[in-house]
Amino acid sequence: MKRSPLVILLLTVLLDLIGFGIVLPLLPTYAKDLGASPFMIGLIAAIFSIMQFIFSPLWGKLSDKIGRRPVMLISILMTALSYLVLAQASTIPLLIFARGLSGIGSANIAAAQAYITDVTDSKNRSSAMGMIGAAFGIGFIIGPLIGGVLKHNYGIQMVGYVAAALIMIDFILAIFFLPESNKNAQKLQLGFLKKRTAGSEPRRSASSFLGEKMQEYGEGLKLVFSSRPLALLMASNYIYTFAIVNMQVASILLWKEYFLATDEQIGYLFAYVGIWSVVVQGGLIRKLIKKLGEHKLFLWGHLFTFVGVFFVPFAPKTSLFSLGLFILFFFAIGTSLVAPINMSMISLYSYKQQQGQILGLSQSVNSFARIMGPFSGSILYGMNFHAPYIFAGVMTLIGTIIAIDLFKYKIEALDPSSAETEHA
Repeated sequence: MKRSPLVILLLTVLLDLIGFGIVLPLLPTYAKDLGASPFMIGLIAAIFSIMQFIFSPLWGKLSDKIGRRPVMLISILMTALSYLVLAQASTIPLLIFARGLSGIGSANIAAAQAYITDVTDSKNRSSAMGMIGAAFGIGFIIGPLIGGVLKHNYGIQMVGYVAAALIMIDFILAIFFLPESNKNAQKLQLGFLKKRTAGSEPRRSASSFLGEKMQEYGEGLKLVFSSRPLALLMASNYIYTFAIVNMQVASILLWKEYFLATDEQIGYLFAYVGIWSVVVQGGLIRKLIKKLGEHKLFLWGHLFTFVGVFFVPFAPKTSLFSLGLFILFFFAIGTSLVAPINMSMISLYSYKQQQGQILGLSQSVNSFARIMGPFSGSILYGMNFHAPYIFAGVMTLIGTIIAIDLFKYKIEALDPSSAETEHA
């Protein structure tokens, strides 16, 4: 595989995620300062995932047609613009617009994952996907620390400008050092441009555009359900993400109200999880895959996650930084294994010419879970503070059953290069 373009891709993803991490922890309090109601704060938090849900498969399929590089460049530029808007977001509607635009731009993760499938072989793919997970971990360690300092000393304007500057560095790197990876799409790019120049594509109404996109979702679902292991992995993606987000939304309340942790201590807990994510996804996962294989690690990741979510509210009040850290260790390891392996296995079971589309659909499934999970977590926490964690534990056990069922389908027998293969 070509290592240089992969390194550049991962660096651009890292810069993108640091920018995201700078802004994210500040949004609820800033929205409240602007006079947002609890519902509006929830909408501001959800609009990012809503846009990712809508646009991830569109970016993915577009990258199959015109190439990964132009999709990455356009989406990165949109993300930078969203942070410039955020810097001037003195009203709630403008803040919602900024977050929505950022969600559209950041939905390029499907194109980034498809890029990885282009430049890696099946043996190295999970470890490469894991590097994206490591970038998430680093982004959520560095980003919130930078954002907190900037907001405290210079205000939200500087937060937006610094985030935009990071993304523009990302854009410049991509322009000069990120080559096209989808060789099949390069000719299509030329054909696409010729059509546009000749004016052969008529302008479409909003309703026809929406209808086309709904048809694309239908095509993606048809591809997924043509393969049983692919359908199982997509279901696992939703169930697992829903469980984790459902648990996460209640965590800050639990740590503050039950364990009596300060905001600073809560920051340490997030950093603790982020550090373990970097350790596992940044290199350890490659060795574990070589030793155990994707199927076994996928199963163990679910089991570790069960321990890391189910037992959280049952720890004694004074044990947050002893037994609590031990439980959180299982959570960090489990989530660091399941997410990248799920993406890797989806790509391995996918049809070669539709990998971008299927990975994009997978990101939309993930985003939909991130939209619904916070509502579940908050409602269950209001009923009983144990409830979100018990529910998350049950969901991860369902994911464990799916992981066991996947052992029946060997990756070698369902290699994506066999585009004509139909899976039972």
